[in-house]
Amino acid sequence: MTMQTQANQNKPVSPARQPVPVKRLTTTGLMQDQREVEIEHAGRIYRLRITQLNKLILTA
Repeated sequence: MTMQTQANQNKPVSPARQPVPVKRLTTTGLMQDQREVEIEHAGRIYRLRITQLNKLILTA
């Protein structure tokens, strides 16, 4: 590792470059009591469903 690389690792991240927290949704809140919901995005309808194995599948 070069001295330049080591110096960059110790630099604090500037406030303008702090990561923005990602919004988190629960499936309980999103799906409510349904096993499937439709999501509209860019003029298309997607289906998000919970499978029998409790996995999520998103299809167009």
